[in-house]
Amino acid sequence: MGERQLKFLEDWAADWSNLTWMKVVLSQTIFANVATLPKSEHHDRIVPRLRILPEGEYPPDDRPVSDMDSNGWPQTGRNKALKAMRKAFALHIAGDQHLGSTIQYGVDDWYDAGFAFCVPAISNIWPRRWFPEEPGKNREPGPPKYTGDFIDGFGNKITVHAVSNPVFTGKKPSNLYDRATGYGIVRFNKTTRDITIECWPRFTDPADPGAGQYTGWPVKINQMENYNRKTVAYLPEIVVEGMVNPVIRVIEEATNEMVYTLRIKGNTFRPKVFSEATYTIKISDPDNDKEKVFKGVQSIPKESEEKFEVTF
Repeated sequence: MGERQLKFLEDWAADWSNLTWMKVVLSQTIFANVATLPKSEHHDRIVPRLRILPEGEYPPDDRPVSDMDSNGWPQTGRNKALKAMRKAFALHIAGDQHLGSTIQYGVDDWYDAGFAFCVPAISNIWPRRWFPEEPGKNREPGPPKYTGDFIDGFGNKITVHAVSNPVFTGKKPSNLYDRATGYGIVRFNKTTRDITIECWPRFTDPADPGAGQYTGWPVKINQMENYNRKTVAYLPEIVVEGMVNPVIRVIEEATNEMVYTLRIKGNTFRPKVFSEATYTIKISDPDNDKEKVFKGVQSIPKESEEKFEVTF
């Protein structure tokens, strides 16, 4: 992640013109390595020759690997990119891993950055898999042991929600049916700001009433979960009159760093912040060149009922 690329991401995260209400980052591949190999193997070239397992069978000694085919490394650049992306509450959509997955990134801690969807390949010659020997931590009751909190092969924090591991089906040709081929659909709800991530087998028609997705999908999240860093304090609740769905930017004054920018839903919003400090709040309609700036806004505890009324 070079400085020019990072500046582009920062500028993009701040730009909510043209009535933008949701942000998505598209890239070739994801910023983590969701792949395992048996402990006896040390190179990805073994992948096409690994036995594809029947449903319910789990390899005994797979471990997370560090494959440069992903964008999980270098970690410093990866983390800078994720910190910029979460300022826009952005979902990340990518491919190129030959394995469908939905994960949540962690930078300093699990869950503190956005979600990512790696779509499966429509035709797959490299059937990677994710079967870590140790089960994921903090799993919900019921999901497979390969879900939950993990450290990937590069040392990155990730929370795995779903993976379309290859499964032996007995159908012919095996290379087409057993390698977890498929496609993804992502649905954005403008009213609720909910995001539904779907992962479908290649030969499945989503319009069929009985159609089933890969195990673990759909994954449903809200836009706000793409910046799920631990909240330390809040700013007063903002109540805007004369403008609907304004864009709100929060800047920490001590560092002059943008904390985040978001087009809110409606006319009220209570900003969360991640340190007890003094902030600048910018409230705007960028498409009509309307903006009001309020400096010296002090963070307050959650239980405070202080409001901040703004009229345009």
